[in-house]
Amino acid sequence: MKYIFENRNRNCFQKELNHNSEYIKWMKYILRRSKVIGKIEIPISAVVIDEKGRCIGRGSNKRNSNNDPLGHAEIIALKQASLVINDWRFNKCQIITNLEPCTMCASVLIQARMGRVIYGACDAKRGGLGGSIDLSKHKSSHHNMEVIGGILGEECKESLQVWFKNLRSQK
Repeated sequence: MKYIFENRNRNCFQKELNHNSEYIKWMKYILRRSKVIGKIEIPISAVVIDEKGRCIGRGSNKRNSNNDPLGHAEIIALKQASLVINDWRFNKCQIITNLEPCTMCASVLIQARMGRVIYGACDAKRGGLGGSIDLSKHKSSHHNMEVIGGILGEECKESLQVWFKNLRSQK
């Protein structure tokens, strides 16, 4: 089952959409990848998919390992994808990530003219596409993109919660 999140009193809520197995397939890939990434960094991963359904960019968080404040999974995936397609415009592409993009990444996705953003877990504290603020619907947004949240949302949320719980117990 696929869900879309909307902003209502700064909380995410869900409304049912049609099921799409391609999103679930990619989200399962991202969750598998995140388990490996979680051994060295916060387990957030993203893939950029072109209009033919091919992965043209992938990224994982590298903020801590590279000491890079811009080392977010979405930005790394976009950089790789822009090299592949030799363009900065992603109108016909979609990005899939296990956590709702933060406000910085949401702004970058708007600037990159991403066609569709699909994410798993909602981020009520820092989410830039409905969790905390919805920049895709802000009056300054010059680009309209489709935003779909909640794809394997509970699994994504649980994997992040387990990772943070383990991090806290190590300290």
